[in-house]
Amino acid sequence: MIIENREQVTEAVLSELQRVKDARLREVLSAAVRHLHEFAREVQLSEAEFRRGCAILARAGQLTDKSHNEVVLLAGTLGLSSLVCLLNNGLDRGETTANLLGPFWREHAPETENGGSIVRSPTVGAPLFVTARVRNGAGEPIVDAEVDVWNTSAEGLYENQDPAQADMNLRGRFRTDQHGHIRFCTVKPAAYPVPVNGPVGDLLKVQGRANMRPAHMHFLIHKPGYKTHISQVYVNDDPYLETDAQFGVTRALIGDYIYHENEPAPDPEVTGPWYSLDFTFTMEPGDDSLPLAPISGRTEDDQRPEQVVWERL
Repeated sequence: MIIENREQVTEAVLSELQRVKDARLREVLSAAVRHLHEFAREVQLSEAEFRRGCAILARAGQLTDKSHNEVVLLAGTLGLSSLVCLLNNGLDRGETTANLLGPFWREHAPETENGGSIVRSPTVGAPLFVTARVRNGAGEPIVDAEVDVWNTSAEGLYENQDPAQADMNLRGRFRTDQHGHIRFCTVKPAAYPVPVNGPVGDLLKVQGRANMRPAHMHFLIHKPGYKTHISQVYVNDDPYLETDAQFGVTRALIGDYIYHENEPAPDPEVTGPWYSLDFTFTMEPGDDSLPLAPISGRTEDDQRPEQVVWERL
């Protein structure tokens, strides 16, 4: 089509999209074009602003590598990740224990015996003993589900960011027992700042927002016949619950991390104070495929990343 006026641009693109054979892909692309074009019209997008937007997307791609995913981080900072999660999870779209995948899941974490530890090298942090229960919508246990877990050290670093930690430290895969339970030992995670050296930092700075994620543990639960369940369980006394830079905190996912000072720990080799967490996840029928891992390995830098903390203005 030879374009005669500005309205015909949208018409021309939508017309060409009708050639897409996959009906769902055609629907999604057509809606994206309509909304993008309408956005440009609504704000009267200038050429300079358009170029700046393209540069932001390009920069996010350039900063994404095997140990960091700026694109996923940007989607979370805009609340898109959380919205998509809540649109797609929850029986009858009610309350759900599903949550964001985040940018730090790695595939092929070591298979670990139920009751074992995922602390694979000396790691800063108070011992944390976790019991996770996996149920279906009727409250019945789901047996032999694979549960992938990962968390930061008490310094707020995942192992792929931190050369001082062993490969796959604080990561592991478990199988639920006949009661639908897994148990393991880790260290209590800490709140941490998201990187601010790219588009995410620019976006947070212009809004005067904190760049902190509240402390949390990650879970990815897989069982054929059930929708792959991705979750985070947040520490109940964390000061950043209300201002999470990724908009991930939901009421259903604030866990009760209990402090034990004088009681004996489940592992007799652990002395001193420790924490416990007991949490139940509810799976629903659906697509049991696994997501594409946002990262694939560790940083090649031999230095820990600088942790720049911005408080809310």
